[in-house]
Amino acid sequence: MEEKSYYDRIFEGLDYADTEFCGREFESCTFLDCIFSDSNLSQNTFTDCRFQSCNMSTALFSNTSLRNVDFRACKLTGVDFGNCNAFLFSVTFEQCRLDYSVFFKNALRNSRFADCIIHEAGFIESDLSGAVFHDCDLLNSVFIRSNLRGADFRTANNYSIDPAGNRIENAQFSYPGVLGLLDAYDIVVEY
Repeated sequence: MEEKSYYDRIFEGLDYADTEFCGREFESCTFLDCIFSDSNLSQNTFTDCRFQSCNMSTALFSNTSLRNVDFRACKLTGVDFGNCNAFLFSVTFEQCRLDYSVFFKNALRNSRFADCIIHEAGFIESDLSGAVFHDCDLLNSVFIRSNLRGADFRTANNYSIDPAGNRIENAQFSYPGVLGLLDAYDIVVEY
């Protein structure tokens, strides 16, 4: 890929592992079975794009714009989304692996996380109001000073959220997952 701007293109089977792939614009593009692990994807703009079955583990997204980007069945382990460009940041994740990923000060209002494994991730000072965590495993993930108002955790599991350290008004929980709101208080609850 030598061009700088791409529109309505399909990229399949690309292997850009451990390479620099910066300063490009993609609009309405689809990436299928591509490898971007350990790549530098900084200063790219992705608008209305879809990543399907891609490995993007530990990729760098410094000042990268993700505008209405859909990730499906992707491996995004160790990605720091907090380094992305905040302007029009909008992402959805379905059947993705997001272990050790960081969302620092990201605007994730009404974002959808569906059927994802999100172990030991950090949601720090992020706006997750209205976000949906449908059938997500949030084992050892942390929520610190985040806005979780109206977020839906009813089908999520293994979450631990400190109600005193996050905004949780009108968030939705179900039993037994709701017990994860008590973890910060170091109490024992018997079933």
